[in-house]
Amino acid sequence: MRHRRKGRVLGRSPSHQRALLRNLASSLLLTERDAEFDENAPKVKGRIVTTVSKAKEVRPLVEKCVTIARRSLSASEAATQHESSAERGTQEWKAWRKSEKWQAWNQAIAPVVNARRRCVTLLGNKEAVQILFADIAPRFADRPGGYTRIVRLAQPRLGDAGQQALLEFVGVRDRVVQKSEKPAFDDAPADETPAAESNDEEAEVAETAAAAESDTAAEKQED
Repeated sequence: MRHRRKGRVLGRSPSHQRALLRNLASSLLLTERDAEFDENAPKVKGRIVTTVSKAKEVRPLVEKCVTIARRSLSASEAATQHESSAERGTQEWKAWRKSEKWQAWNQAIAPVVNARRRCVTLLGNKEAVQILFADIAPRFADRPGGYTRIVRLAQPRLGDAGQQALLEFVGVRDRVVQKSEKPAFDDAPADETPAAESNDEEAEVAETAAAAESDTAAEKQED
């Protein structure tokens, strides 16, 4: 029975499942690296192609890691106020280590170190964690969740015809809804147009009435 056993088995043992999800999450993060001169450079940054089942399973892991990194940004900013710009090993740096600023910096940086260790445990890749904290977390600093999307592909996988999907970060290739502008036919406001038309009609009626009266007066004089 599968009582209280959530998730997909994916045809693997539990240890193999965890390794698969770690590798997929790390691969998604590593696509954001600077791979200009890399032989195995990613085709599109922030995107991987996998099956729908695997994408649905790895998405919570990626979202969790991004949330952990995003929540540590405030502690990282607080630690920069107490850090020293001196090079490591110099006399100035040694003096900073003995001052109260170092103690304040040590207390402020502790949550960031803890968050990095948690992400290393979840992902198992230090380079992916470095990219997560340096590039991806600041990008989603004001976003409370929903960092990734799953887009199904129409073409099945060659070999077993498995349904494929894209797993990518949001915010780069989002659809933008544009509304068409309302056409302006006249420069005059719409409220003044009926009044102007009514004034023109009254003037025409008055002219015709005056012409008719002049004709009747001329006929009477002739008689």
